[in-house]
Amino acid sequence: MSSTKMDVFERRELPLLIESFVSQLKRGQLVGSKTVAMNTANLLREIVSRSPWEDIPALTRLLKAVGKRLLRAQPRELIIFNVVCRVLHIVNEDYSSVEVVNEEGPMGKKKGIASGASSASKGSETPAMGLGQLGTGQPRNLGEQVAQTMDRATLNAFHLKSLLIQEIMDYIDELEKTEVEIADNAREHIHSNEIILTCGRSLTVEKFLKNAANKVKIHVIVAECAPTYDGHEQARALASANIDVVVIPDSAVFAIMSRVNKVILGAHAVLANGGLVAASGSHTIAAAARHHSTQVVVCAGLYKYSPMFPFDDDRFNTLVSPDAVLPYGDGDLIDAVDVSNPRYDYVPPELVDILVDHTGGHLPSYLYRLLQENYAQAKDLAWNIQDE
Repeated sequence: MSSTKMDVFERRELPLLIESFVSQLKRGQLVGSKTVAMNTANLLREIVSRSPWEDIPALTRLLKAVGKRLLRAQPRELIIFNVVCRVLHIVNEDYSSVEVVNEEGPMGKKKGIASGASSASKGSETPAMGLGQLGTGQPRNLGEQVAQTMDRATLNAFHLKSLLIQEIMDYIDELEKTEVEIADNAREHIHSNEIILTCGRSLTVEKFLKNAANKVKIHVIVAECAPTYDGHEQARALASANIDVVVIPDSAVFAIMSRVNKVILGAHAVLANGGLVAASGSHTIAAAARHHSTQVVVCAGLYKYSPMFPFDDDRFNTLVSPDAVLPYGDGDLIDAVDVSNPRYDYVPPELVDILVDHTGGHLPSYLYRLLQENYAQAKDLAWNIQDE
């Protein structure tokens, strides 16, 4: 198959990949923050690789258009917005670095300035060189000027795409290793014979506690997180690593909190003000911990840090079927009451003490710095993705 036919085939295949991913989002087939993040990042990598873009503005418009479609399919999924912002940041950063290389010489000085200044400072010791002579750092004739311009165009056209693909691949590798690298920080936050309280099912928290249990003895209390009862699955996973685990009902959280040394929670997303979108029941646990002056530690990867602010607490929440709370079989009672079953809780930043990611522990007030480093101006470019 010729290269031209291959390009046409890839261009036709790309819309099918986007439609398939949109369909999975609408049907709720992608479960878990990391799964959504990995699939979104891989889709954006395919778009950068296969799309026939010619410059960075065209690529930026394309990525924003795809991000808009994904968010329309799942408007409350912050992870999609985070990954799109991060990829836009990578694109802008790499393009800026290529421009700097083109404009500056090998020593970081602008071409033509250093040599000219050197010749002028030497005065009579070094005779002035005219056009067409070596040593000034300027092209000798029009042919060299055209050659340099073509070299810069070639660099932008052929090398920038490969550079972007490699950077996105590095970001995907970072996503894959997130839980393991967060778990490496466990020993700094968990000490011997501590009683730890957690809730719900979180792979990040599971690996965090297992890593700590390999070095010190700990006791874990898991709130069952009704009505999903994800805490039972979390307890089984921890017990398989020979960790002392006790499962309690959600109503017993406040009573047991006086014996707890530390609360460790997972998060679906971390908002720009340091607040959390976490499993239902997390707000109750964090409020009880604050009442008893118990430290609350949140384990979350950088891809969960979002530049969005919680102007409306319910904007990022999702309501699921209330059948688990009040079965549809109770027909008379169902007609008399309204039942809401939210999937997440919003935990305000004043109830959170430490955020732990793969770079270490941070205060919620330091989050603005992490957002600036990972998104920079990209979040401003992506605002209309969320608004429209």
